Amino acid sequence: MTPVALSLDSVVVGRSARMRAVFEFLRVIGNSDSTVLVTGESGTGKEVTATLIHQSSRRKHHPFVAVSCALFSETLIESELFGHERGAFTGAIKDRPGRFELAEGGTIFLDDIDDVPMSMQVKLLRVLQNRTIERLGGTRTVPVNVRIIAGSKRDLKQMVADGKFREDLYYRLNVLPVALPPLRERREDIPVLMQHFLERYFRRAGEDVPEISPAVQQAFMRYGWPGNVRELENACERIAQTCTCGTVRVGCMSAGILFRAGSQPADPALPAPSLPQQAAPIALDDRLRELESNLISWALKVSNGNKSRAAELLQIKRSTLGDRIARCGLGRSHHLVEDVDLSHEDAGAIEQHA
Repeated sequence: MTPVALSLDSVVVGRSARMRAVFEFLRVIGNSDSTVLVTGESGTGKEVTATLIHQSSRRKHHPFVAVSCALFSETLIESELFGHERGAFTGAIKDRPGRFELAEGGTIFLDDIDDVPMSMQVKLLRVLQNRTIERLGGTRTVPVNVRIIAGSKRDLKQMVADGKFREDLYYRLNVLPVALPPLRERREDIPVLMQHFLERYFRRAGEDVPEISPAVQQAFMRYGWPGNVRELENACERIAQTCTCGTVRVGCMSAGILFRAGSQPADPALPAPSLPQQAAPIALDDRLRELESNLISWALKVSNGNKSRAAELLQIKRSTLGDRIARCGLGRSHHLVEDVDLSHEDAGAIEQHA
């Protein structure tokens, strides 16, 4: 089945049964004006999902305003959401509309709704009930025509039971619930996500997309991905920035992902790669040699072949680098530059690349 892709700055991609069910539900609720509650761990794509809902609705030609409620203190969040009148507090020198007014006619996404303090929850409940706001320091009631989508990384129902979230607000928000599964519960989507993100970042760099070795695919499938899709995207971006060979190999991967994946037992529910010859065990020395070769290639690429600068990037002596270049057979594949004295400007450039 063709994978479904929802694209903006980040992408939610999936062909698993759970994600197909999510996509179908989003298609059904797109044109509704009812409030949506999107739940899921950090990195599962809550804001992207909210944006897709907006783009699928009749409000798509009006603003989409996203705000993380976790970013603001209890004293600032009211002003951010509802705006303030001149003189409402020290420094309020003019009237300022809040995020609800800026989203007029469109959609407002209240991410991290689970971080909203109890005192503010009462005011949000009033907005949901009456579709009106009052600016901080003002007395005028301002009607707002917005669709509200809320995002939560925690179980709001449990927070209600713990006395940390208002029950009436929870039911006002939970009209159309959308639960995004963590990546570890939809591992069949990992190869699709890998291909998608690697294509994005290699092509952004103007390079052809290399093949992905079965060992890398297997490591990605076995890793736990606590950061979910966001972490996987970052891992693919890193590979695109550092891989200099024609195939994405284990040496191109982050050591943290590689070795944590290796410590996890294989999941019997996941199909093993159907390439028996290539899926043979790889000796640790081979993996370390491959990793060393890729890191040296990266340093030489960044430094335009200058061995002194490359040695600085790798934090090793220049003579040691020369020995390792010879051992890895990299002299022919890089145009090497002989030693130069590093100026302060050069050192600053190295720190930026590092």
